Amino acid sequence: MRAAVVKKIGGPEVVEVLEVPLPEPGPLEVRIKVAAAALNPADAAVWAGVFSSSEEVEYTGLGLDAAGTVDAVGPGVALKVGTPVIAFDAPVLRSTKAQAEYLVTDVHSVAPAPERMEPTLAATIPLNAMTASLALDHLPLRPRDTLLVTGAGGAVGGYAVELARTRGVRIVAQGRPEDEDFLRGRGATWFVSRDEELGEAVRRFVPDGVDGVLDAAALGAPALAAVRDGGIFVSVRGDVRPAPERGVAVRLTTAGPEATRLSYLSALAEVGVLTPRVARIYPLSQAAEAHARLARGGLRGRIVLVP
Repeated sequence: MRAAVVKKIGGPEVVEVLEVPLPEPGPLEVRIKVAAAALNPADAAVWAGVFSSSEEVEYTGLGLDAAGTVDAVGPGVALKVGTPVIAFDAPVLRSTKAQAEYLVTDVHSVAPAPERMEPTLAATIPLNAMTASLALDHLPLRPRDTLLVTGAGGAVGGYAVELARTRGVRIVAQGRPEDEDFLRGRGATWFVSRDEELGEAVRRFVPDGVDGVLDAAALGAPALAAVRDGGIFVSVRGDVRPAPERGVAVRLTTAGPEATRLSYLSALAEVGVLTPRVARIYPLSQAAEAHARLARGGLRGRIVLVP
């Protein structure tokens, strides 16, 4: 089968599409015939060497998110061949991953795909929606409490706004000026531009500071300044965690395999509560070009590869 891999550290130009052995599912594993695979910043971290100290590596697969159909199952798996699924393949360093013609992953990483949704859209759900959902669980906010979501126009931030709305939370969404209409339509109570001084802008609406922050944009200290004394700050990146101050609890969220949560998020997308967004679609053969576009940034929605 064909798979997008890297064999050395560098920029997006090191991404190659190779013929590699077709993986076989083991106990409690599923093989998926991939219809679409999303690109995420974690993929860039792989080819940039964030997860490796060596300049020369065995070929390493790319891709955490996939949508497709069950192609084969290992012992102990009840899923039927042909079932449409989405998958969050969490382990970062493996020889083949989601950006390939086939993916073998743990059954706990798989959930039913949203019915009647294009695979290119469905493939953008797993990592980002899971991260947003878990981050909100670290923010035990009650209805009418206030939440700042930084980078709310991005993938994690956008899902966070939509999920927070279902909890009755009042949301301050930070993003580009052109994001405002979208974010208000998805549940934001207030909007602040990323061009403004964040703490000051938020306190125009919430004078004492918000009860919690989900720092999807990895701003760190400027976002912490918008939290009230004794509030909660949640980061989605371990390298951008400000020191606690004023009694503010600083927490980190990381997503892992959790089939029940992924199934719930898929169901929310199916009924329109979550809004998957695709910015660009590339064939798998153009994986290097797709990763180069990822590196340039500036898109709203995910880049997706189609085998």
